[in-house]
Amino acid sequence: MCGIFGYIGPRDAVKTTLKGLKNLEYRGYDSAGIAGVQNGKIVFCKEMGKIAALEKEVAAANLNLHVAIAQTRWATHGKPSKLNAHPHFDNANSLALVHNGIIENHEALRKQLITQGATFVSQTDTETAAHLIASLYQGDILKAVKQAVPLLKGAFAIALVHKDFPDCIIAVAHECPLVIGIGTDEIFLSSDSNAFVEHTTEVIYLTHSEIAVIYADKVEIYNDSLELQNKASQKLNVKAESVSKGDYEHFTLKEIFEQPQTIRSALLSRFHDDYGTAIFSELTFDVHELLSVERILILACGTSWHAGCLAAYFLEDKSRIPVQVEISSEFRYKNPVVPPGTLVIAISQSGETADTIAAVRELKAKGSHILAICNAHGSTLEREADACLFLRAGPEIGVCSTKAFTSQVVVLSLFGLMMARMRHMGKQEGQEFLQALQKLPAQVQQVLDNATQIEALAKKYAGYQNFFYIGRQHMFPASLEGALKLKEIAYVNANGYPAGEMKHGPIALINEDCPTVAMCANKITYDKLLSNLMEVKARNGLVLAIAEEGDTSLQGIADDIIWTPATIDELAAIPSTVVTQLLAYYIARERGADIDQPRNLAKSVTVE
Repeated sequence: MCGIFGYIGPRDAVKTTLKGLKNLEYRGYDSAGIAGVQNGKIVFCKEMGKIAALEKEVAAANLNLHVAIAQTRWATHGKPSKLNAHPHFDNANSLALVHNGIIENHEALRKQLITQGATFVSQTDTETAAHLIASLYQGDILKAVKQAVPLLKGAFAIALVHKDFPDCIIAVAHECPLVIGIGTDEIFLSSDSNAFVEHTTEVIYLTHSEIAVIYADKVEIYNDSLELQNKASQKLNVKAESVSKGDYEHFTLKEIFEQPQTIRSALLSRFHDDYGTAIFSELTFDVHELLSVERILILACGTSWHAGCLAAYFLEDKSRIPVQVEISSEFRYKNPVVPPGTLVIAISQSGETADTIAAVRELKAKGSHILAICNAHGSTLEREADACLFLRAGPEIGVCSTKAFTSQVVVLSLFGLMMARMRHMGKQEGQEFLQALQKLPAQVQQVLDNATQIEALAKKYAGYQNFFYIGRQHMFPASLEGALKLKEIAYVNANGYPAGEMKHGPIALINEDCPTVAMCANKITYDKLLSNLMEVKARNGLVLAIAEEGDTSLQGIADDIIWTPATIDELAAIPSTVVTQLLAYYIARERGADIDQPRNLAKSVTVE
């Protein structure tokens, strides 16, 4: 959420920066703006809505810049508006500033700055930083930023330009991602290296309140004491990837249909059939460290948390290791007991999820080993972790996660298999599990081949305003994920629930206007789930079942059935989840929702 982009160099800075912003659109935003220095004055354009609207404003204003900073804003402080859009300025209009993150003490700073004569025009926390730096400026902008940084509380990344220093950008990052891309006599600045990777893969990451002074031909990095640092650049091991929708109507649909291939990529070269185990070349933990693991703590948010919940079932059952799955935003405010022998698994598609990273840093300070599960090379989470297993899913542009989720479950299943084979699981059982994993791409393709039937059912159910998604054991996290997809992109109230808990209160809401999506592909709990569905039917509830082929018991219970290929319980969530992804997509399309960029949501959640 929120995307910063800056450029200095021989290209048209306005066009280059706007293109960089477009590469960040997937993060989610409600307004955008650009600023720079022209003829000794700060000039800017800001606009509500999409970047296309900003482009029209820029064309009308005839901006001509060789240095530019810009941002796509996702509202935190103050509603979406032109005034609240970034950049923000001081009263003398001597500097322009863009900001990601949250300044937690902005109210106190605002009051103090008002007493000093500052006049605020927006509701944002960001404007506070602009006025603060201006109040400290006495001819040396670097010194003013240095003095301001320790006064700002929270996690933030800031980029600014000043009319007295027209040939540079000042940038600072504190627990919020900001990366510098180094080209030939040109420099890029962004909150995500994917925004400029087509131009350069040589990067410097700013961390720990480091301040960068960026010129076209050099970058000076200072620590929080203004000591010049000799910070080496890194080479990204990535290449620019196409983000075209191709023949698909939406990125979300394209990414749903990519899952047979992304699952294959997640599996590629990561298992050994003869030994019935998994292997990870990027796993740097010593085998003895893994053998000494006595407990696993999984940290994640949203969809990644659902993947962690699924992994916990397998790890406990097959590896016989106690597993605790925590929502990062809740865990970080506990006073957790983390005994020796605990392995921490942190899951984040973007690798920039603020709550997960904050929890990871706290645990690292307590001596924990961190294994990251991530889709983004060069992310903060990768750099903070002791080792990182990549999803290999490619860029996921749709805000709601689809292919990243199934890849997370596959990678976690492989890791669970490796841990199980190191302990109690026999070779034959490991081989059988691998055989089931290798069938998944073809099984997911079978589900996708049935998209026309799912689309027809979506039209039938698109008018309902409330849904329950229910399941047991592995199907419980799958029900949470299915309900989340419907909420995210169709704006429909949907609640995922363990089926056995419905009778403890939620069943009071069941009636003919509240359909239940039943996740039935869990064999060990199947009979119990049928009893729960009978309870729903007894209260006139509609039942849309997602069940494995060959199931005959649902006839006469379910109003509609979507069939999935049969697999083992530990993996059944994957084909069932693909069904719920398609169902949510087609319901959202029928209702006219903005599918790729749902309202109020952001792809990379970099605020806490």
